[in-house]
Amino acid sequence: MNQTFSESIRRSLPAGLAGQDQPLPGASGASLTPAELAWELQTTLDPTAVLGRFSRVIQIAFPHDGFSYDLPGLRLHVSQGRVSRHSCTYNLSLKGEDLGELRLMRGRKFREQDLKQLETMLPGLVYPLRNALLYRQAVEASRTDPLTGVQNRTALEHLLTRELASFERGGEPVALLALDLDHFKHVNDTLGHSVGDRVLKAVTGCLVEATRASDMVFRSGGEEFVVLMRVASPADAVRAAERVRMALERCAAVQDAAPGHHVTASIGLAMARRRDSAVELFDRADKAMYAAKRSGRNRVETEASV
Repeated sequence: MNQTFSESIRRSLPAGLAGQDQPLPGASGASLTPAELAWELQTTLDPTAVLGRFSRVIQIAFPHDGFSYDLPGLRLHVSQGRVSRHSCTYNLSLKGEDLGELRLMRGRKFREQDLKQLETMLPGLVYPLRNALLYRQAVEASRTDPLTGVQNRTALEHLLTRELASFERGGEPVALLALDLDHFKHVNDTLGHSVGDRVLKAVTGCLVEATRASDMVFRSGGEEFVVLMRVASPADAVRAAERVRMALERCAAVQDAAPGHHVTASIGLAMARRRDSAVELFDRADKAMYAAKRSGRNRVETEASV
């Protein structure tokens, strides 16, 4: 064990626990202090893995059937094991920073001495969990468009590959909508880029409203957006694309953001095929979108029409 790291963890534990060296039984039967528990958990930067490992390591000292964890700010929910009748809940925090809510469950009631034992273990969780959450925030920031708040091209490439892999394994059909705002350069040239930014934000809000919670909206660059969705059939995908097109055309927030301009979008639709790559699917949707441009704009074209 790295003694320097252990000492730094021990020194940073909350008052009253920092000097507590009472060993905690680990899953292997070995004794762990809170600092050593933190070191045990500091082997991954995946919050789900940190929480799952914490649950396993404390199982002997604090038997439980399952746990759940929620941090709405990062849209993070973790649930492992089974739901049981009795539970104890802790709002985790570190120096005023919210680290989410942890709930542990089991069939029999928690005794006071059980809860005291757990509370000596929680300081060993908060530091590894905080580090994992910071890493997750950094990754999310790298995949988020700073202007609109939706996911960016990097996130699209990652999630599209994941969705195609799921489809290849027998999952639901995958549809990709490539969307480009019509005559957007004219909006920027006549009203200025600040107005153009307001339009892009309004369009983003409209897209989120017009799609399901399970659909994924991305700003792929400039005035280009992508919607990635699972659908029951190609016909369902066409209906969804038309719904998005009409929503943008009729959205008051979008039209009010660009006085004197009627903002619309051309949409290209492509359905995933077996053994498709992310590049192949995106290229087919992109070509369909340009076909919509050539056909008069403010319309949906499918790859079959290209």
